[in-house]
Amino acid sequence: MTFASRLPGSTRRARRTLVTLAALSGALLVTACSPSAGGSSGSTGAGGDGNVDLTVWSWRVEDEAAYKKIFAAYEKSHPNVHVDFKAFKATEYNKILATGLAGSNGPDVPQVRSYGQLQTTVASKSLLPLDGKVDLSGWDENIVASAKGKEDGKTYSVPFARQTVQMFYNQGLFEENGLKAPTTWAEFIAANDKLQAAGVTPIAVGAKDDWTLPIVHEVVAGARFGGKAFRDAVVSGKKTFTDPDWVASVKVVGDLEKYMPKNVTGVAQTDAQTLFSAEKAAMIPGGSFDLSVFQKANPNMKIGIFQVPPAPGSPSGSPATTAGWADGNFGVSAKSKHPAEATELVKWMTSKEFGQMVGEEIKQISAVPGVEPSDPLLKQMSDNYKNSGSPYLLLTDFRYGTPSGGELMGKGLQELLLGSKDASAVSQDLDTGVKTWFKPSA
Repeated sequence: MTFASRLPGSTRRARRTLVTLAALSGALLVTACSPSAGGSSGSTGAGGDGNVDLTVWSWRVEDEAAYKKIFAAYEKSHPNVHVDFKAFKATEYNKILATGLAGSNGPDVPQVRSYGQLQTTVASKSLLPLDGKVDLSGWDENIVASAKGKEDGKTYSVPFARQTVQMFYNQGLFEENGLKAPTTWAEFIAANDKLQAAGVTPIAVGAKDDWTLPIVHEVVAGARFGGKAFRDAVVSGKKTFTDPDWVASVKVVGDLEKYMPKNVTGVAQTDAQTLFSAEKAAMIPGGSFDLSVFQKANPNMKIGIFQVPPAPGSPSGSPATTAGWADGNFGVSAKSKHPAEATELVKWMTSKEFGQMVGEEIKQISAVPGVEPSDPLLKQMSDNYKNSGSPYLLLTDFRYGTPSGGELMGKGLQELLLGSKDASAVSQDLDTGVKTWFKPSA
């Protein structure tokens, strides 16, 4: 239902028509400098009847229908508010958002990036601090950190979901080959060997897209470098990325290359996903955000997940681990014409009602404590993170400068798989690169 359709009576319809004509006339003057020509942009302002239009921008084009359903639920409990959700192409979003927030036609509530990628937006003073207005106490510290300014420690946004990485597998292919999800490294390697002998690609990897490779590393070797314990040590300066356990974890990726598609550095991530969805590959390392992609691509495939067991030599007591982080957040624009109403909407995003709908409609793990996913695989991912989780450290802690840890690691792992660098060189390059800007916490 649109805002206009909720105004009763012919008088209001006539009044609304005049207001709309005036707005359209003004819009013709600003279209050329609008960051989203062809679509509505900023908030329209409240009429004399107290009704308010709020705009929400996002890079999640694929979630547009889901978000419109979610915000329709909000409108039912806030009948004076209409939420207009606009999604833009992810690769163009950062520029579009920066332009919108700097001008007068930006969103009231922007979806913003997390951790290091949030800092530019914070530094531009484009967001209102939310301390004292939203309550994130009791939330996972790793998730809350994604929403804060690095310099001032203030909260500028609310995380909308948690992401995790794990190994997806085709249960049907495993069963056909007499296999179960491995619980030891020996079982994992044996499964790879058996699948390969049966003519099935064991692990689908798209190494042409270097951003995927740090995920592969976390999935197959998180336990080998020590998970959260290593993260705490490297952030505090007690260890570096030249530590023997880290180097050994990088080597694990190279050792598993023989189970990946041939010429893996020429395989795109979309090709790897197709291999898995077409049931030509038995496993694929991926994020919780990939689940709905796989389910839609092949609804008949029975998908399972598992944590890759610790590789030989893993630090004592280092269990199989699930790395996690907050992918993005929602904030309040400093230029919103309706800061109180926009803040109220973002505050609602800390509620279990919103969190449950994120799980149901968007197929994401909610960031809101106490919200349990109804999808059994999402619940398993969430439980794994709760029981043996660790921060995805190259994203959560090493994105605050240039070159970022993820960029260095992605390119380094490509070179490892091409045979031009060994694990020690890749680790040294990572360590040298982040030290140009990273300062230990202690």
